[in-house]
Amino acid sequence: MAQVDLGNVGASEISAYDWRSRRLFVVNNDGASRIEVLDLSAFPVVNRLPSINLGTLGAANSVAAHDGLLAVALEAPTKTDNGQVVFYDAERLTITRQVTVGPLPDMVTFSPDGRLAITANEGEPNDAYTIDPAGSVSIINVADFTVTTLDFAGFANQQTELVRNGFKVFGPTGFAQNIEPEYVAVSDDSNTAWVTLQENNGIARVDLTARRITGLFALGTKDFNQTANAIDPSDRDSRIALATWPVRGHYQPDAIAFFTTNNQPYLITANEGDAREYAGYTENRRLSALTLDPARFPNAATLRADASLGRLNVSTAVGNTDADPELEEIYVVGSRSFSIWDAANGNLVYDCGRQLEERAIAANLYDDARSDDKGVEPEAVTVARINNRPIAFVGMERADAVAVYDVSNPTAPTLLQMLPSGDAPEGALLVRATQSPNQKSLLIISSEGDGTVRFYQPDNL
Repeated sequence: MAQVDLGNVGASEISAYDWRSRRLFVVNNDGASRIEVLDLSAFPVVNRLPSINLGTLGAANSVAAHDGLLAVALEAPTKTDNGQVVFYDAERLTITRQVTVGPLPDMVTFSPDGRLAITANEGEPNDAYTIDPAGSVSIINVADFTVTTLDFAGFANQQTELVRNGFKVFGPTGFAQNIEPEYVAVSDDSNTAWVTLQENNGIARVDLTARRITGLFALGTKDFNQTANAIDPSDRDSRIALATWPVRGHYQPDAIAFFTTNNQPYLITANEGDAREYAGYTENRRLSALTLDPARFPNAATLRADASLGRLNVSTAVGNTDADPELEEIYVVGSRSFSIWDAANGNLVYDCGRQLEERAIAANLYDDARSDDKGVEPEAVTVARINNRPIAFVGMERADAVAVYDVSNPTAPTLLQMLPSGDAPEGALLVRATQSPNQKSLLIISSEGDGTVRFYQPDNL
């Protein structure tokens, strides 16, 4: 395993590999935003080249590379303004083209055939929540750099049904402004994209040929009162103990990846969860500060104790079913797991339940200080075929580890290994052997917390 230290917190976020130049490009937001350039041509020796200085272009959120072309997603200096994608020649590091996309492009990726670049434009509000642009998806034709930007206004008439099925629409603004795209996965044939809508607990399906959004999937909730889904909800109970509690979690995935097995298409998601926390609107509160309906929770006093659920960060956007001051249901953001979904209809195929946390505890990697807030916090995920099997890599931000699964059977994935990573793994990237600098599959994990990039080869897996 090789390792490169790029700085402090935020120095190693999302990375992208260009096989033509044998270079790795890493978003570095430790200080002035820039793109680090690492030469892997002599791997396992890694040489750090001069970085790409973004100057006044904006702050980088994501990078992607395809056949010598590098794409950098930049939010505007005022984040509610339209962002842009800047394309570079990966060898010369010169700008090829700049295009405008929607506000706050949080992720950019290329379609497998390289014809398109797609961005998830989160469209977050300003801190006062007085300006909230619509979330959107931009599709860039790389041949001529024309851009089609799609928003979700056309789905407003489905709001009632979507919410009934677990979609979250909340805060001071309307439906289209509520939608916050986070991450993009593209089918192997480059015809379809799926976009996580993290704060909304949904996934959007996009027809890349017709340039239109064709569906929204509401992801429902996970019941932590089932033994298979047990959690440790307190950081002040002087122990780590998974148990059942009358709590439900919205999946709210961050990263998403597409894969097929037996010719069937699937999506895998890292269900991090995310709350809206702004000066103008704050979603989460400690349960101890809230009132529970005594008819639904006759043991409310016990539940509100710090050693029980009192420390748990609870969503105030949902759970009050009768508009009184009391909660009839308890919801949290995130499900502390990864899930597999049917790509055709968004139906849940598999959720790993308590397994990520159980294995992190067994490996002495569990951070009890995060028990009250998203647990191991799965954030990164990628899938690649290794020895003709689809292998998934799930990065857990608060366990500082990557779980490796064989997902050949999507209804019963097999855990292969837990890999310790850097602090707070943010990005997971698998370079297949045919494009790797040494003709071996290469797993690259970029960790935001300590600014490191770690490289793993098959012998480590």
